[in-house]
Amino acid sequence: MRSLGLLGVLLLDCLLSAAVAADNPSPETVLTPPVQNWFPKAPALPYPEEDVVEVSTVDGLIQAVEQAEPGQTILLADGHYLMTRYIEICADRVTLRGASGHRDRVILDGIQSRHGELLGIRACSDVTIADLTIQNIRYNGFKINSDSNVQRLTIHNCIVHNIWQRGVKGVKVPEENRETIRPKGCRVQYCLFYNDRPKQLSDDPADIAQGNYVAGIDVMYAKDWVIRDNVFVGIQGRTFEGRGAIFLWFDSQDCVVERNIIIDCDVGLQLGNPHRADNVRHHCVRCVARNNFITRAPEAGIVTVHTKDCRVLHNTIHDPQSKKNRLIRTVFTNDGLIVANNLLSGPAMSDESNSEIQFLGNLIRDTSAAFADPVHGNLHLTQAAPDVVGEAVVLPKPLPEDIDGQPRDDKADIGADELVSSVDAAR
Repeated sequence: MRSLGLLGVLLLDCLLSAAVAADNPSPETVLTPPVQNWFPKAPALPYPEEDVVEVSTVDGLIQAVEQAEPGQTILLADGHYLMTRYIEICADRVTLRGASGHRDRVILDGIQSRHGELLGIRACSDVTIADLTIQNIRYNGFKINSDSNVQRLTIHNCIVHNIWQRGVKGVKVPEENRETIRPKGCRVQYCLFYNDRPKQLSDDPADIAQGNYVAGIDVMYAKDWVIRDNVFVGIQGRTFEGRGAIFLWFDSQDCVVERNIIIDCDVGLQLGNPHRADNVRHHCVRCVARNNFITRAPEAGIVTVHTKDCRVLHNTIHDPQSKKNRLIRTVFTNDGLIVANNLLSGPAMSDESNSEIQFLGNLIRDTSAAFADPVHGNLHLTQAAPDVVGEAVVLPKPLPEDIDGQPRDDKADIGADELVSSVDAAR
């Protein structure tokens, strides 16, 4: 059985408190999530000035959400909200956020809910959910009912904890009027997705994959999405064969997945799926995965399946003990795919595609010694590793910045991090 890696390092001190909180929930519960000081830091949202509803109880929250009017802000006081049932936001421009801005102090907990889903969004646009935690639900945490025309949703600075199917789920969009109602312009940013342990059969007895039906973000028919600056830790199936920490499929178009930190998840980024239905020819079209850190993903660091004109650029993937040699994996058709300037600290990639793919400037070699703290997933460069610094292939559209927003040199480095001596030496 594969080692739990960072779960055993980061979560050891908080597993006991998490178990106690689950068995004895109380308003005083404070999370102890696996946070490191180098993780992305969310900018604070401006404080609302008008049309504010303040909430401090579960009943008040349910009423505020169900009676929300367009443009309202629902402010949640710090506390542990033991949800009794599923709720949905159905009004345009609603904001649901923790009042203090501390996401670990506002906890929407589904452990006593009679439903398997926690917080939904239906038939509305420009909703923002921010500065709070959702946890302990059997199926979906944030449920995007994208068959109802949900547009420009933003999920900002949230914790998604112990969700046993999908932390963020965007459902299939029916063919009729699909181009109009498919979910467009959504953002998932500065969020932490983590599970305390691999999924068990008792978490979801109806699991269609024998305990492996689990992922972080799973969205179909997405268009113009940006998924950035998030952290995923321990999204694992029962036998370590779960789905992607980030999983885009069913004709997702023009999406950007960047600057995410993925640690000890069974699959890092999954663009597409071997399964095709509903006359879908390509799962991902013109999607880009760039500047991501991925550490220990046994099924695949990044996998592309049935894609068209996608890009996998300047990612750093670390798994020197990988047994399946799939730090990057390409399967079936990947027409027009470019895989360039990725730093693969491990044994190999696996090209199983029948398409002609451009592999440019990728380095495959154990570079553990060059990283700040690879055990904990910190893959920032700390030294001028041979064949890494200044060795990236020049692309027609070079990436101007790295995973931290630092400018890249004219002779860029391979991987997600650009070595800047004064910055990296301090990490």
